[in-house]
Amino acid sequence: MRAALVGQDLSTMRYRDRISHAIRLRLNLADKDAVRKGSALFALPRYAPEGAGLIWGTADAIWNALGDTSRDVNWYSKRATLSAVYASAVLYWMGDTSAGEADTAQFIDRRIENVMEIEKFKTGLRQNRIANAVLAGPRKLLERISAPERRGDLPGQSSGSV
Repeated sequence: MRAALVGQDLSTMRYRDRISHAIRLRLNLADKDAVRKGSALFALPRYAPEGAGLIWGTADAIWNALGDTSRDVNWYSKRATLSAVYASAVLYWMGDTSAGEADTAQFIDRRIENVMEIEKFKTGLRQNRIANAVLAGPRKLLERISAPERRGDLPGQSSGSV
């Protein structure tokens, strides 16, 4: 999937279309029967963490192939959001019998549109003075958590304070 994405010119596509394309490409490269069996296995409590890691890995591979360079809290939120979209798309795809899996493509587009609605809501919050005042404290905490390298809190480093 990574090689196929890197070899394609996606520059004329909107970002949401690139992501949709990448998910569809990944699904097209998979064998449904193998995915069904794997999903049953990774649904077992003993293997659920590994299954979640594989979904995360796919989301990470998609973002990396699309050129994501974020290194802050966005790195995590992008992968978490795409993991949710991808996991739901896989479940939908396993039951899709439509011609060319057109229903799955539409499902993926709807899920990405749902994510975009969340982004629009977040933009509205950022533009709201009251919401900004309320969220100032939690935002500072998130900045501290997501940037340990600026505080010297990385393993092996001393921050100079106790």
